[in-house]
Amino acid sequence: MGERARHRGYPDTSRCYAVKPVGRQGRGLRTVLTGLGENPGMVMARHWYSSSPVVDGHPLLDEPGFWPAYLADLAEGFTPEAFGSDAGDADTMLDTLHDPSAWPMFTVPLAGGFAIVVHFNSGEEFTTADYFLTHPDRSQDLVLASDDQDRIGPGLCWPELAALLEAPPGAAGVTDSHARLLLLLPVLGDAAVPEDAVTSVVEALVAQGAPEASEMLARRLLQGHPMWGVEDWWFDDDEQSWLCEGDHSPRKIPVGDHLPPQQRAALEVCLTPR
Repeated sequence: MGERARHRGYPDTSRCYAVKPVGRQGRGLRTVLTGLGENPGMVMARHWYSSSPVVDGHPLLDEPGFWPAYLADLAEGFTPEAFGSDAGDADTMLDTLHDPSAWPMFTVPLAGGFAIVVHFNSGEEFTTADYFLTHPDRSQDLVLASDDQDRIGPGLCWPELAALLEAPPGAAGVTDSHARLLLLLPVLGDAAVPEDAVTSVVEALVAQGAPEASEMLARRLLQGHPMWGVEDWWFDDDEQSWLCEGDHSPRKIPVGDHLPPQQRAALEVCLTPR
């Protein structure tokens, strides 16, 4: 897949707003992972960020234009006004998310101490987003998705995402269920989302300022990231894990397959409740 040029600005609000690129030059996530195991998309990579200009992204969630900028890749064909936002605000937020000197990070806390951590990283010309499943007691982070030019995803099916919408009591990070849903949508890629998924996304969009009539936008957002689209998933009763057929998905093997049995069981309970 060719790299899309990074566009700046929304000169005409009747036009589709620009999307961020799907890759960047230089050292990509897959490059960092090369040689670290048979399944490089599932090994530790987040250590790279320790020497990078990572900043707390949580305050951005309440800023004007955040959601059309954040979901730009998924919402191609829709203007920022579809989110209830001003095009100028969305353009400013794109600049913020793509700032090479400050890489926003967001944490979606899950049960049992697990979390999904969203990292933006920006080079001279391109920005990517990486999604890690983490735990403070584990030395390895699972890469659920990355829109680096080599692409990793999808990393979640709808039953998993729906099960992760409620934050555990007392958790820190992104705890609002509507914000959690929208923040994790880029990781989703499920060919069999039910109709109630559309309702859930509409409710989340409206809660974040979108018009009541947001069904078409919600359906577009559920069509998956353009890097990997939607794929077929099934629940393997023997492995007790959802599996994905996607060529680029890290979920072709059971989640946490490399972990000791007790840790894997805890991860399955956290991520794949039925």
